[in-house]
Amino acid sequence: MINIKENERLEMLNHSCAHLLAQAVQHLYPQAKFWVGPAIEEGFYYDIDLGDEVIKEEDLERIEKEMKKCAKDGKKIIRHELSKEEALEKFKDDPYKIDLISRMDENETVISCYSQGDFTDLCRGPHVETTKEIKYFKLLKFSGAYWKGDSKNKMLQRIYGVCFDNQEDLDNCLKEIAEAKERDHRKIGKEQEIFMSHELVGSGMPMWLPNGALIRKQLENYIYEKEQKQGYLHVYTPCVGTVDLYKTSGHWDHYKENMFPMMKVDEEEFVLRPMNCPHHMLIYGNKLHSYRDLPIRIGEFATDFRYEASGAVKGLERVRCMCQNDAHLFVRPDQIGEEFQKVVRLILDVYEDFGIKNYKFRLSLRDPEDKEKYFDDDKMWDEAEAKLREVLNGLGVDYFEAVGEAAFYGPKLDVEVKPAVGPEVTLSTCQLDFLLPRRFELNYIDSNGEKQIPVVLHRAIFGTFDRFTAFLIEETKGVFPTWLSPVQASVIPVNPELHQEYAEEVRDLLLANNVRVELDARNEKLGYRLRETQTRKIPYTIILGDQEKDNKTISYRLFGQKDTTTVSQEEFVKLICDEIKNRSLRKND
Repeated sequence: MINIKENERLEMLNHSCAHLLAQAVQHLYPQAKFWVGPAIEEGFYYDIDLGDEVIKEEDLERIEKEMKKCAKDGKKIIRHELSKEEALEKFKDDPYKIDLISRMDENETVISCYSQGDFTDLCRGPHVETTKEIKYFKLLKFSGAYWKGDSKNKMLQRIYGVCFDNQEDLDNCLKEIAEAKERDHRKIGKEQEIFMSHELVGSGMPMWLPNGALIRKQLENYIYEKEQKQGYLHVYTPCVGTVDLYKTSGHWDHYKENMFPMMKVDEEEFVLRPMNCPHHMLIYGNKLHSYRDLPIRIGEFATDFRYEASGAVKGLERVRCMCQNDAHLFVRPDQIGEEFQKVVRLILDVYEDFGIKNYKFRLSLRDPEDKEKYFDDDKMWDEAEAKLREVLNGLGVDYFEAVGEAAFYGPKLDVEVKPAVGPEVTLSTCQLDFLLPRRFELNYIDSNGEKQIPVVLHRAIFGTFDRFTAFLIEETKGVFPTWLSPVQASVIPVNPELHQEYAEEVRDLLLANNVRVELDARNEKLGYRLRETQTRKIPYTIILGDQEKDNKTISYRLFGQKDTTTVSQEEFVKLICDEIKNRSLRKND
């Protein structure tokens, strides 16, 4: 989808369309008062106080019709400049505009507003020349929005829309929006009973339902096997830590605003942990290490808590309680290149397994001018950044640099993945850290019997299981590969009275081979039961009638297909078990 904010013409057009929306609303709701109506990445919105009126779905079409009428009039959009006193007088009956004007910088001697026919709005601009240029638009949705984003203030009504220069671009945008709705992991997650949320638990605190828990467990098993083969040692650590732990790591100074509030228990002050590195530092420091022991790779599937603004919380994609696929690699300086390369290769290996192809590497660097955000050690930063560049160049992967995006303790590699819909998301990360080992006084004994400080690589391949699952749901539209599907096969007897006994035999055979299978012998029509397996997106539908019962065969359909294939029991068991064992992306690939 086009980012409106990255196109100067489209940004101006959408800002102008927001004013057109306000003009139409003023015609239809004379009591309306207006807060702000900016252009945003996805189009525009306007926050409106309609008094006791409440916008309904059918009202959008009526407002659109009035907008088209205003646009057809072709009124010129004229800029006026006012002094602060003149602006206060002009908008004296509008408390929202008075608030905006009153908070403007005292040095801002000229205040601008724009008029189009009978409508005038406070605005810096710029705008298109006439309303006739605003032809191709669509109102998309509405929602509530607190004035100034503060829940203590009045709830306003926000109307969203989008505007383009031609019908083709608008149609393409609307198709993408429709596709995004179909793929939305929140919608699919609810339909397929993958996860749920509840206000009594709290915003950003999703609960994994049995189907979701099964998917997550399969993902855990998959990455655990990968890490085991590379010598990772897995641990479990507490979900809390003392304030002193995070003061030692430096997170208290640099990350405090993203943590949940401190809680006092007896004489100790605790916080819910936002990350796992401090715990893993202590595990490494629990005993003496020789240079021969390194690298030591400590991994954990760890639950962490981070404060996200309520407006940013989104399903599994952006949460306040998450499970990280986390690991910390303690290495000698001469091992940095090799270990960092292994992490990058593991990322590429995982992406190949999941068919992820549209991604790019971002080397996140510090801003050397920002002495508050980043640990102040120029030599450390220069060495660390140079080492990561060296490895990436050696691997021959394309990457770009982002100044000011590093962690406070070191540069990092972020992998930005373009999902099927929506903006890019960061899944995998790998951070180089010279600082925390110093803070925790970690060391190892070198070949000369001297103490040396190890270097740490922080890495997460999936990122969090939450975000990765959201990504997979939207990529697949909930059609998971068989190895990940909560139910892998549904056994349906054509006539439950005649064929249930054989259906139970087939079900038990599959269960004995660790296939997740259900038997649907309900007293419902065959067509109804077949449609339900499609709705639930079950990979294999097994249909058993007289022929299958008499010949001890299995007839099956793959999800999304109408053709039925008949094979022996042994052939089917081998087929589905091989697919599950190989973690195939597609049926029979």
